Amino acid sequence: MGDPELVSSPLPAVFFEDSYVLLLGSLPSPKSRERGFHYGHPQNRFWPLMAALWEELPPKDLEERRSFLRNHHLALHDVLRSAEIKGASDASIASPVANDLRPILEAAPIRRIFCTGSTAGRLYRRLIEPELGIPCEVLPSTSPANARWRMGDLLRDYAVVREVVEGACFSGAAFPKL
Repeated sequence: MGDPELVSSPLPAVFFEDSYVLLLGSLPSPKSRERGFHYGHPQNRFWPLMAALWEELPPKDLEERRSFLRNHHLALHDVLRSAEIKGASDASIASPVANDLRPILEAAPIRRIFCTGSTAGRLYRRLIEPELGIPCEVLPSTSPANARWRMGDLLRDYAVVREVVEGACFSGAAFPKL
């Protein structure tokens, strides 16, 4: 795995004026950084999982992924702007620096924030929640390193994402913004 290296994420937040759910990873993996988009590792189950939630085919490329996010009122970003890390090992993260999520929260009617994995949740609670005062909910990681979670288990736990989006879409102003 080698020595830790200082990694600054080159990936911008993806959000739209009608994004209701913000999904946060910890820090983009080397494969995601190489491919230029969130959850870019070919074995990561994020995109197949999101597609399965809406009973669609997984988006294949950057353009399809952006369209998918827009169509389903989702926003994506990472808890960390930078950190020292060995490869893609969240367990090795040191010297974390948080992203500023305020621009997303000011531009989009985000209803709930979900962290995709325990490390993202722990870092969010430590680095971001005290400043924003907005709690997150932690969902299981879709990383290939989290192989003990089967797709059916992930679908069950991530169903809340679709529920929040559909609730926001169908209830309008009755569902308050964060």
